[in-house]
Amino acid sequence: MLQPNLIRTGFLLGISLLLASIIYFFAANWAGMERMEKVALSAGLVALFYAIAFLLTKFRFLNGTHSFLARLFLVGGCITFGIGVALLGQIYNSHADSFGLFLIWSIPALLFAIITRYTAFYILSFVLVHITMLQYFYPSFNQLNYSEQTKIAIYFLFAILNIVLFLIIEKGWIQSTTLKVFSFIVLHISLLALSNSFSLETYGIWLNPLTIAIIAACFYYFIRMRPDKLFLTLSALAASAFAVLKFIELAEAYYSLLFFFYGLIFVALLLSGNILFFNFLKKIPSENKEDEVKDGKAGMIAGKIVSMVVIVIGVIIGSISLAGVVWMFSMDADPENVLFALSLIFVLTMLFIPKINAVVRYTVLTIGYISGIVSIIWLGEYLLSLIYLVLSMIGWIRLEGRFQRLFTYTIFNINLMIVLSQWIDYFSSDNWTYIILLMTVGNAIIYGLHLVLSEGELKEQLRESSLYSSLIFLLILTFTADIFPYSYQLFNLLNFVLVTWLVFHFIQREKALDSSLTLILWFTFLAYKYYDLLWTLLHKSATLAILGLIAIILTYALARRVKDSDDVDLSHPFQLRKQGLLVLIVIVLQFGFLGYQTASSERLLTTGSLVKLELQPIDPRSMLQGDYVQLRYTISELPDDVIKSMDDRGIEGRVEIVLSKNDQGLHVFDRIYTSDETLGTNEIVINGKKESYNWNQIEYGIENYFIPEGTGLAVEENAHFAYVRIGSNGNAMLERLSEE
Repeated sequence: MLQPNLIRTGFLLGISLLLASIIYFFAANWAGMERMEKVALSAGLVALFYAIAFLLTKFRFLNGTHSFLARLFLVGGCITFGIGVALLGQIYNSHADSFGLFLIWSIPALLFAIITRYTAFYILSFVLVHITMLQYFYPSFNQLNYSEQTKIAIYFLFAILNIVLFLIIEKGWIQSTTLKVFSFIVLHISLLALSNSFSLETYGIWLNPLTIAIIAACFYYFIRMRPDKLFLTLSALAASAFAVLKFIELAEAYYSLLFFFYGLIFVALLLSGNILFFNFLKKIPSENKEDEVKDGKAGMIAGKIVSMVVIVIGVIIGSISLAGVVWMFSMDADPENVLFALSLIFVLTMLFIPKINAVVRYTVLTIGYISGIVSIIWLGEYLLSLIYLVLSMIGWIRLEGRFQRLFTYTIFNINLMIVLSQWIDYFSSDNWTYIILLMTVGNAIIYGLHLVLSEGELKEQLRESSLYSSLIFLLILTFTADIFPYSYQLFNLLNFVLVTWLVFHFIQREKALDSSLTLILWFTFLAYKYYDLLWTLLHKSATLAILGLIAIILTYALARRVKDSDDVDLSHPFQLRKQGLLVLIVIVLQFGFLGYQTASSERLLTTGSLVKLELQPIDPRSMLQGDYVQLRYTISELPDDVIKSMDDRGIEGRVEIVLSKNDQGLHVFDRIYTSDETLGTNEIVINGKKESYNWNQIEYGIENYFIPEGTGLAVEENAHFAYVRIGSNGNAMLERLSEE
């Protein structure tokens, strides 16, 4: 019987394709549309998504699907509003990826989260608020030189924000486990930044006790006060990450032969601690009997996560330590030969002496495999590569466990790629497409071979390993060059069709891990194709729009077939009808902002004074707004004596600059404007901003010029001047670029 998640996924993928199509279309900056046409189209799309969301609350059909779709289109409307804000920045050449863009976007997302209490809005607002903060403190394409005190203040701000959010959710004022996990993770990332001695050379070491204290408090709280295996696991991950950071810092400062031996001892202690923690985790009781089954499953998953991560940590530290020992110990021998010999000892010992603790065995074996890969690449000997290929195959056969076999199968694939590259032409770049194609086909054949095996654990593990590997190699293949006419288009089409089909196939068969992986690969393909320059954004936009409509139509037809089934209930508590007035107010405010921003920008373009400035462009790309030219003007860099005078007078932040017109018709820097002074006939005041991280640079808000896709190089080579409109209040807007 068709599952409800199958219909949900179909509509989700279809609407995701439509939203991606909208982003691609506007990012292409199609020159065939006028400014107001783009604004009207953007506003119309926002209105369309919101209108559909409201209409879906008025009509009941498809056995409750309307409720799910109403939520989906409401989120889509908020996303298209963000696209509309980005489009205004593109049309009127304001800052690319500026914090203001994400700040404006985050406000309605946050309001919708408060009104609807829908998890998608919680996550969207969380992400947007953090991007806003990151863009504010670390704006794109600006080299920042913050003092350590400023860095500490920034990291503390992130930490405090997420502590407060975590406590709010813990108190039950917000119901969202996902948001709680996000805030907890970002909190510990902020603590790692605070204790990072590479970034904070003076104060980082003194903040280590704070990080240790908070991690210890988390362990105490989630063990004694409120037992929670999931967050205990996350605390263990935070402790492991902190240990790795400290090891790397110590290795950089005190590396020696003795230190690397200590590193190997540390790995042994880390693995022993993992074993004790894993056993302890299983003994933690649930808060109540009703949650015992759920917590038992969560504990098993949490234990596996901790075990896997500690193995990865042990592998990292162990590999660094082993490489350090080899490098410093093999004074009279070639280190690559010593590394190969040691890796061979590690692998053979762990493969054929099974009576070793599983965690220790897998960690040492992984160190051996990784060291072996490094050594055979270093040595470049075809026969040695074949030896490791055979050893990785033996490892897959002898090891037991789902993740262990998945790992050794990955090692097998890496070794096979090395063998193929050495056999074909020793890493010739021209042959990598053929190698990836062979790996894709080879894994697909292995996937087919599992069908002839009898039912059992080995068959399922071979199926998973070969399936995942073939899909990953197929995704890589979509980025390679043509090896025959239209091979690039063929590989992309094959990947999209196959992965889309597999998403529905695995959801229908209720294979959670398989469906999750294929969904990740599906969205990864969609996201990365944005940056793929072999096909224009405009063409991608049209294709994605068509595919999105097809997906929605097919899903709708599928849903109609099961509309009378009592087992299919896609309804979800959603109060849009009851909270419609509040939602409508937020929507009106969004359109009010779009209208005000458009009107004020058009007014400045119409009434502002036109000045001509000399510039120096470069060519990057914005996340949402497409290609643009990053501009630097001759007036951006002020004379050293002027900057020194401003520093002496404590002038920072907003400044007013007087520009004067020279004999060539260019406006150039004249002086800093003082209050109530009288301007000359050919003088005009422009507002600028002096940032502490740019010693002698002034920003005017006209540093970005958005262009149609793929034209950046021509603009960079030919544009030497910019025509800028400056209003009576000193605000500037870039109108156009020119060769003369």
